[in-house]
Amino acid sequence: MVARCSHGPGVLSFLADLLSTVFERRYRSALEPDLAGRSMPELCAILLGTSGEISGAETARHILDLYADMNPTDRLRFFQFLAEDLGLDPNAVRETLAVFEAEPSGETYRQFAAAAEPKRQELARRLNQVPGATAQLVQMRQDLLSLIAMHPELEPVDEDLRHLLSSWFNRGFLVLLPVNWESPADVLEKIIAYEAVHAIDSWDELRRRVEPSDRRCFAYFHPAMPNEPLIFVEVALTRGIPASIQDLLLDGREELPAEEADTAVFYSISNCQAGLAGISFGNFLIKQVVADLCRDLPGLETFVTLSPVPRLLDWVRNHDLTIGSDPDRQRRHAAHYIMNAKRCDGSPHDAVARFHLGNGALVHDVHARADISPNGLAQSGGVMVNYLYDRAMIAQNHEGYAGGYAIAASAHVQDLAAGISGTRDQGNLNGEPSL
Repeated sequence: MVARCSHGPGVLSFLADLLSTVFERRYRSALEPDLAGRSMPELCAILLGTSGEISGAETARHILDLYADMNPTDRLRFFQFLAEDLGLDPNAVRETLAVFEAEPSGETYRQFAAAAEPKRQELARRLNQVPGATAQLVQMRQDLLSLIAMHPELEPVDEDLRHLLSSWFNRGFLVLLPVNWESPADVLEKIIAYEAVHAIDSWDELRRRVEPSDRRCFAYFHPAMPNEPLIFVEVALTRGIPASIQDLLLDGREELPAEEADTAVFYSISNCQAGLAGISFGNFLIKQVVADLCRDLPGLETFVTLSPVPRLLDWVRNHDLTIGSDPDRQRRHAAHYIMNAKRCDGSPHDAVARFHLGNGALVHDVHARADISPNGLAQSGGVMVNYLYDRAMIAQNHEGYAGGYAIAASAHVQDLAAGISGTRDQGNLNGEPSL
């Protein structure tokens, strides 16, 4: 006689999960004494040599916990170990390449590919198999980036981590979500903390930016970091193109019904994760937000930024120029800086300009006294810029910029820039701007 279960597949699944959990706990208990007291190089060797899923996950967790408890000196040693001991073996690369060239096949190619990939890449993949590891690896790269200026020998390690993170944070894995007053409190707290352009000083101020019908906020999230925004954009719905951030953020302003707006103003874009520097999300963000806004509000006709000019005063001082307090002179200096100040490779000196022009925007207008906050005055004397995303011209503008850094600009901005003589800047600015 065969006994039959009458409780359905749910019970069987529960029992299977229960048995799996018991087995995993027993396996973990047996494994833990073998890991205790091991050095980081020993643990990494164990992880790279592990074939079992459970033992591998436990070793990975042990490594990540050990790293989290390290002091700065030990972390530097860990990164030096990755650079020196888990890098490429040039001899193995040359030998396997020669074999592949002499006898091309799937097997000889696999041997070459294995030799051509540093062991630290596989180590990072195996570390990433445990829950929460992705965020820890992003933090690990942030720690690494802080060391590279003094330790350039670590740059290959960063290249490998950036390569992996670029794959893991591919656009296909990102989720665009609106952030509003009903969003989880921990997400709202991070919007306050990560805002890098126009500081949010209170919960009341945050509410004014995300709750009214003429305000929007969108952020990219990754499934492995569901409560951590990667980048977010704040949008004001207006009638006409604004010339001042004070007007947009004014407390007690009159709210505009969203359906009456004809313009969407991207007035703040903030990158949130320092460990993802160099992995750009902003170009995808703006394009998707424009598409979503067009779908929800067909009356919108104009898409424009109100952007800072973060290093204008530094550039002016470095060239023994004086921007003064005359609004017209300030605008001319800013227009000249954006249009004519270049880096060594011929791209614009201004990081914000590089971002928007690379996305296909054009320089539409320049405004004096547009940001009179302490930060705005310190960076640019209060000057701000409108970059216009003309949907009919985005592709053409992008191609012109990509092909030779051609800057699309309105006739008005070109006239402003022509009024100031200046020099080409040969400085090299790095990093992701807040926009």
